[in-house]
Amino acid sequence: MRIFDVHSHWATPTAHIWRTEAEMARQELIWKTKGRHFTEDEMMNYMRSEQARVILDLSFVKFLPIEQIKHFHDYAFAMQRANPDVIFGHWIQLDPRRGKESLLEFRRALSANAGFVGLAVMGQNMVPPNDPAWIPFYKLAIESKTPVMILVGLTGMGQGVRGGNGVILDHGHPRHVDYVAATYPDLDVLAARPAWPWQDEMIAVLLHKRNVHYELHGWSPRQLTPTLKKEIGTRLQDRVMVGCDFPVLTYEKVLSGWQSMGYSNEVLEKILYRNAQAYFPGAA
Repeated sequence: MRIFDVHSHWATPTAHIWRTEAEMARQELIWKTKGRHFTEDEMMNYMRSEQARVILDLSFVKFLPIEQIKHFHDYAFAMQRANPDVIFGHWIQLDPRRGKESLLEFRRALSANAGFVGLAVMGQNMVPPNDPAWIPFYKLAIESKTPVMILVGLTGMGQGVRGGNGVILDHGHPRHVDYVAATYPDLDVLAARPAWPWQDEMIAVLLHKRNVHYELHGWSPRQLTPTLKKEIGTRLQDRVMVGCDFPVLTYEKVLSGWQSMGYSNEVLEKILYRNAQAYFPGAA
């Protein structure tokens, strides 16, 4: 079955999500999958073979010097231009505390002619999504008619490390999504990751705020809460999308998990690709 994967990562030596051997080793500990590097051709061909079209998250670059950030962005954008059948676009992460410097790079990325570009807000290792530092970024997203991804819930980043590498889990509470969606009703917000342990709160936000949608990367669907599983098949069937979280998880594992959930083919098609095609302009 085809899949529109709204949240995965690079696995090449140049841009791999894990930057150290220790991080790579924690993948096996947390997700029970073995980390490895793919060449560019291996990565693209694997995704083609799985009928996947993807949006990749450049999560690790945000704290680098701006010239290095541009280098990684340009690498990713060049790969998208060469493989538009596989790479629909990218989520970019920037530190809002850099102010104009980060905002200018957001503008540059939006105008790069490299498919979809959207801002991902990982407040758990920066500042929470309701911090005033994000205001100009949200305004630019509204101006450019691009959604903003806000990450919620438990993250594997820093998991199992003393102090969690500085990650503050509460900055991923759905209350921040609720605040942003209410404050900026013209902004399209895509909440990212199952919001455990605040899953019921996330469902409430989704039901209350029409400008909020949901993508479920990083978890096997079998591990979702019973309430969320029920809502996906009923009230949220038009609002939920799938992120594979490659290379942490494989398409084989994610697809087999969703196909085992007992949803109708109509609901499965919505979750796996139709909702994303409707959400992202030019994705159909």
